[in-house]
Parts: sequence; structure tokens; C-alpha cells
Amino acid sequence: MKVVADLHLHSKYSRATSRQMNLEGLSRGAKVKGLDVLGTGDFTNEFWFKEIRKKLKEVSGSGLLAYEDVHFMLTSEVSTIFDFEGRIRKIHHILHAPSFEIVEQINENLSKYGNLAVDGRPTLKLGAPELVENLMEISKDIMITSAHIWTPWFGVFGSKSGFDSIEECYQDQTKHIFSLETGLSSDPAMNWRLSALDKFTLLSNSDSHSPYPWRLGREANVFDLKKLSYWEILDVIKRKDKKSFLFTIEVEPSYGKYHFDGHRNCDVCLEPKQSKKLNNICPKCRRKLTVGVLHRVEDLADRPEGFVPKDAIPFKSLLPLYEIISHVLGIEQLYSRRVITEQDKLIEKFGNEFNVVLDVSREELLKVSNPRIVDAIIKVREGKVNYIPGYDGIYGKPVFSREEFKKFKERKIKISAQKSLSDFKGL
Repeated sequence: MKVVADLHLHSKYSRATSRQMNLEGLSRGAKVKGLDVLGTGDFTNEFWFKEIRKKLKEVSGSGLLAYEDVHFMLTSEVSTIFDFEGRIRKIHHILHAPSFEIVEQINENLSKYGNLAVDGRPTLKLGAPELVENLMEISKDIMITSAHIWTPWFGVFGSKSGFDSIEECYQDQTKHIFSLETGLSSDPAMNWRLSALDKFTLLSNSDSHSPYPWRLGREANVFDLKKLSYWEILDVIKRKDKKSFLFTIEVEPSYGKYHFDGHRNCDVCLEPKQSKKLNNICPKCRRKLTVGVLHRVEDLADRPEGFVPKDAIPFKSLLPLYEIISHVLGIEQLYSRRVITEQDKLIEKFGNEFNVVLDVSREELLKVSNPRIVDAIIKVREGKVNYIPGYDGIYGKPVFSREEFKKFKERKIKISAQKSLSDFKGL
């Protein structure tokens, strides 16, 4: 049984989240996208917990729940803030649980360390090892995934408040961590460059704050399961079973908001080698750059680019259909009726978005959409699209025109306020 799962998202009770991130919006978005299992997100929030407990129906013996033919797994993201070796660390974690009863125990325990009602993703004054230890005392069926591990501010390897190893963060509780989330600004290939990560299963999720038309399922996990259940998914992830974990769906890392280094306020976007020459100092304002994911990967990697571990789970790089169409048509607004109309024609014909972007042939697509859009879909599918990289919280941008990408490549950061690069030493 092929199952596509997005296990990290947020409800309408999280900050900066669409009001459509309710069960109705999520189930509708899942069907449009082609998702079979969604995380509920935010089960630590009392208002969301009451809503999902009332509306979701337990699927007997499965550890999953259902709403309008879409399955849900009980999930939530928490932020831990703690001091380690004289530095404040802020690390995000995704929690997965198989029952409302276990969630009630989780929430009772975590309420001792922070106000769970303030946000869908609460901040806890609690060390990462203590979080894991507390949860394992509640139930060994709880799965903890280290969230978007490279994000500068909240990832375990983040440049702002992270660590240089999983073990340094989780210490003796690392034995209970067997899954890591790559995040939008990295893909499995980047993570394969660290031999220390070989023992962990890499997951990809959307971390969505909006259900439609493109955020939900922009990254996902594709399983082949004998039975659809929480424990079957847990077991496949825990064993890193290549026969049952078919592949992950990724966006190109350059599309992510923190792939390159930079300063958004100064319009400065830099490759790691450029940043290092500048001692990670912005050439315009002379403040510290936001060091991105690629930079951190290169700092910690002990393998060359292109290395593939023998037990690596494969991946496919895609781009949300809405974004493909909007860039082809040159429409940048977030909700364009013209783009949605083009998107919906394809989805109505071929069932869901994943069918369109992954499987349907060029010939069949041409019967429904225009050649420019079809060519772009095929180029994304085949990995033949260039991207202007994202940096410092700004999303990257796909470029279907050679001329536009050439202009970006030719762009130079002019450093005129100082005599030489040596002026940046020691800053």
C-alpha cells in the first residue's frame, strides 16, 4: 500500500498561520495534493486538542485518526530553550504519539515548563535531553524527530544556537532519536556528506502554515506499507527500511529560505566561500551575516559532494505546481485566480497534484495545459531548473530563463567602503 505522508505542519492556533489550517482545510488540501496521512500539528495547544479530539475518529487498532477519508497522526512541534556551555540553545523537536491518552500525559508533563496555550508551538524552558527523557517515561511509542536540523535559529545544527553533533545536543538520550528532518534548505544528498548521520532516518515534511494552494505537502515521505498504522510507520522509520520507505519528496534546497548566507535588509546573498573571505561579515552594514545551511554543511561534512551511503533512502526533487505555473506566467502574487485555474484544470483531470508533477506523461499533460507550463513541469521533474538561492528568511526562486539566471550569476557584491578584504579580519 503506497502511502504519502506529511508529518509536520501547524494548526490555525500557531503564529503566522492561515485560518484555513483547520481539519476541513487540511483534509481538502491533502486530497488536492495527493497526501494520505497528515500530522495534526499543535496537539500541545488546548484549543486545538479539544477540536481534534471532538472531530477526529479513531481508526481502530491503528494509532491513527481520520477525517473525511484523510488519515491523521497526532503530532506537535515544541521549542526547547536551555543553556549549554555558556550559550543559549533553541532547538525545535517534532513529537508523534499514537493516542489521545498519551497526548494528555505529554501535555500535562510539558505544561510544567512553559505556557502551552500561548502558541501552537510552545517554548519550553527545558533541555533537549530532559525533554526526550520525560517523554520516554510516558511511553516508548512516542517518536521524537529533531526538526529542520539545519535552520540557523532553531535547528540542531543551526548556525545561531545549534550544535556540531546530534550527540552533543541530546547527550545520553540520543539512543531514543532515530529520525531527523532535513528542512527545506537541505536535501538528503547534503546530509549524506556527514557520516555521523548515517544511523538516522531522514524525513521530509512541509512545516506548512497554509493548506492551499501549495505549501501543504511541498515535502513529504512515501512509504509502501503492509498495513496503514502508526506503529507500521514508526517501525519503517526506526529500522530505516528501504523496501518500505520508498523515497522522500523534496524541494530543491536553493528554494529554501536559508540555503545561502546573507543579509536580507542589505540585499546581500553570498555563497559560503564568499562569506568566509569576509569573515562572515556583511559587506554593506558590517554586521554578522546569517550563516545558512550550505555553509554549515560544508563546515561539518567529512565526505565529498555526491557521496551516497549504501543504505540511503532515495529522494525526488519537485516544486509545488502553483509555483511552477506562477513563475511560467510571470505572476508573483500569492493567490492568483489565473494560476489557480490552470492548476485546477490539471488536478481535476489527473486526480491530484503529485500525479501531475511526478507521473503523468508530457503527451497527456499537453492535452490539458499549454506547452510552456508542461515544459516547466517536466524540467522540474527531471531536475533541469536553475534556482536563485534563498537566504536570511527569503525564499529562493526557480528560473526557467537562461538569461535571467545568467544575470544572477553575473551579479557581484561590490565592496567599496573598505580598502581590502583584510578590513574584515577580526570583526
